Amino acid sequence: MSSLKIKPTTICEYIDAAPVHVQERLWRLHECIRKAAPGCEEELKWRMPAYSYQKILVTFAAFKQHIGFYPMPSAIKAFAKELSKYKTAEGSVQFPLDKPLPIALITKIVKFRVKESKDEVIKWRS
Repeated sequence: MSSLKIKPTTICEYIDAAPVHVQERLWRLHECIRKAAPGCEEELKWRMPAYSYQKILVTFAAFKQHIGFYPMPSAIKAFAKELSKYKTAEGSVQFPLDKPLPIALITKIVKFRVKESKDEVIKWRS
C-alpha cells in the first residue's frame, strides 16, 4: 500500500496502518480468510498479508480505489463466472472500495485454494 508511513511487520500492523475508511474491510477480509483456512500460517509476503499451509493460498493488498485479492490463477479461472463483474487478471481480482466485499465468494475461493493446496501435497507424496 503506497500510503503507508511505517513498514508493517505483521498483518495486524498492515491493517492498522491502512487508511481508516479501509480498515474495517481489511479486518473482515482477514477474518473471512482465517475462518475458511483454519490454522493457516499468517505472515507478510511481498509487503502484503499472506496466508498459507505448505504453499501460499491467498494474499491481499489495499490500494486507493480497491482491495487487490490474489488467490492464484487456478482460482481466478475456476470462479471466472462469479468474478465476471470485477476487474481480474491472471491471478488477481480487484474489489472496489465503493462496493461491499463479496464475503461468501471470497470464502468459497479460499476453501478452493485450501483443497487445491492439500491435493497438491498429496500428488507430490504419491
